[in-house]
Amino acid sequence: MKDLKGAAIFGQSGGPTSVINSSAAGVFIEALKQELITEVYGAAHGIKGIIDEKFYDISKEDIKELELLKYTPSSALGSVRYKLKDVKDDDTDYKKLLEVFTKYNIRYFFYNGGNDSMDTCNKVSKYLKAANYDCNVIGVPKTIDNDLFGTDHCPGFASAAKYIATTLMELNLDAKVYNTGLVCIVEIMGRNAGWLTASAALANYKGLGVDLIYLPEVPFDVDKFVDDVKKVCDKNNNKAIVVVSEGIKNADGRYVGDFMASATDLFGHAQLGGVGAKLGDIIKERLGVKVRAIEFSLMQRCAAHIASKTDIEESFKAGQAAVRYAVKGQTDKMVAFERTYKNGKYVCKNKLLPLKQVANAEKTIPAEWINADGTGLTEDFVNYALPLIQGDAKAPLEDGLPRFAKLKKVLATKD
Repeated sequence: MKDLKGAAIFGQSGGPTSVINSSAAGVFIEALKQELITEVYGAAHGIKGIIDEKFYDISKEDIKELELLKYTPSSALGSVRYKLKDVKDDDTDYKKLLEVFTKYNIRYFFYNGGNDSMDTCNKVSKYLKAANYDCNVIGVPKTIDNDLFGTDHCPGFASAAKYIATTLMELNLDAKVYNTGLVCIVEIMGRNAGWLTASAALANYKGLGVDLIYLPEVPFDVDKFVDDVKKVCDKNNNKAIVVVSEGIKNADGRYVGDFMASATDLFGHAQLGGVGAKLGDIIKERLGVKVRAIEFSLMQRCAAHIASKTDIEESFKAGQAAVRYAVKGQTDKMVAFERTYKNGKYVCKNKLLPLKQVANAEKTIPAEWINADGTGLTEDFVNYALPLIQGDAKAPLEDGLPRFAKLKKVLATKD
């Protein structure tokens, strides 16, 4: 709806990234400029903070600190993994949301996250519309997994990819210094889409990469894996560097690492991890070589010290665009990225996608970008990823250490 006047609220959800706060900065700084937006709030721990009526008055923050959010990793407001039930099964949360929105005259809702977060955004939008409550709802994309449907890429992916490629280049140099053999097996995040693991191909592009890459998109066979590693070791004096996605699956679709998945998260997803160590044990037992298993774990999503400037700038603009689209009357949409080229140079433009198209959908690596043996990427992936990791932007230093944003987090109140 156009010309809505009222408060705006922004929340963060799902796994943090090194640039999620850059999108927050874009939303906050732009929203504070808009005449139609009367107050700007930041929800503590996403949708749960709104339900619990715990959110912060962003107008109380120093603009300098909001600017520093662009270079501050993790979720400054606190994130959450909270799944709204289907309104037909339980409308308790929805009624509370409507009560809070009405109490604070919230007319703009921005939610920053991945697949599940866009589902939450879509559910809220539909409920408010059914309740005849005017509120423009816009999703702001975020996920290092790069698997959101309909957008060329996702904020957070490029910086994580840059960290992975750089660290693998450094690892390549370190792992080969001795005259004895060593097989390094590196586990990288990625449940069903292998974009992050594929980033190892960027290290290969620079000649300091890995020997084998295993993605969730390709059925994984343990015997073939052992044979692949043996062939590399036979050629390289028992030295090999291998990267595997945490989400690799066998031909039946079962996660190779699901022996570690004794629990699930609140969205019902298996909590993966440990597949690299397990495969390392298998290689050590069958080939009798020294093995080191390495899990990049949280580092790949919080490494702001090596963030892509392109990623930071695009994330900030996504937040800005969300506010501008909402003020113009757009709702029930997600900001997406469209890749174009001008005079041969990469350009990223914003567009809108219906939330219902994005919610719970996944974008995987195109089959034609994976080599015939299923152990590497083609040049197409490198050409796709290279423009996204360009540039260097870091937090200013104090005493040689990064100065990250320090928000006051003054709780909003309503008499």
